[in-house]
Amino acid sequence: MIIPCIDLMDGKVVQLVQGREKALEGAPPLDMLERFSAFPEIQVIDLDAAIGKGENNSIVELLASRARCRVGGGVRTPERALSLKSCGAYRVIVGTSAFTAAGVNRPLLEEIASAIGRESVVIALDSKGGRIVVKGWRESINLRAEDVIVDLEPYCGGFLCTYVDKEGMMQGTDLAWFARLRAATSLEITAAGGITTLEEIRALMDLRIHSALGMAIYTGKLDLAELARLNAAPAH
Repeated sequence: MIIPCIDLMDGKVVQLVQGREKALEGAPPLDMLERFSAFPEIQVIDLDAAIGKGENNSIVELLASRARCRVGGGVRTPERALSLKSCGAYRVIVGTSAFTAAGVNRPLLEEIASAIGRESVVIALDSKGGRIVVKGWRESINLRAEDVIVDLEPYCGGFLCTYVDKEGMMQGTDLAWFARLRAATSLEITAAGGITTLEEIRALMDLRIHSALGMAIYTGKLDLAELARLNAAPAH
């Protein structure tokens, strides 16, 4: 499955390089949602909430009420996860709060899974320099995604795995890293970070991994109509 991304900052749709430098702005959020209407699921990330500097709650909730969306950014409590589900989010992405300095934040993940159902939880595993990064990719913790992914399985229905080293750079991704993650879990994996070509998307499909696409769509590198056709093609 191909999942287009809508990243929000200051009420606008943006694309960042490495989670820091704004590279471009997209059309208004509802316009982007309409452009992505051929796809069965959309990923919506509140970047302001992710880094703890404001929020775009009203836009997030509006988008989630209009389409099947997985929503993330600043989900730090079961109450917030439940609120997003209540306003229509299909799935809720939990990132930074899934971890503490010591490892997996099991008590919180248990609470969130209990509040909205394990299958509705997607845990974000963001990797840079071989280590998990949190707080909008601004801090790293001494854990590797491929080592902890199995410990997270009881609390979610799948994972959003971002190869931050290549995110937003249009230089391709690291298929070997995703293959290692696939070998470590049988749960659903969505790949993100640097995916730039149809060949990469097909290679990920062969690994039974979904692709979340941002920069490659917004720059026109990948054509939406072609992506929609690939998405609709029977699995092989």
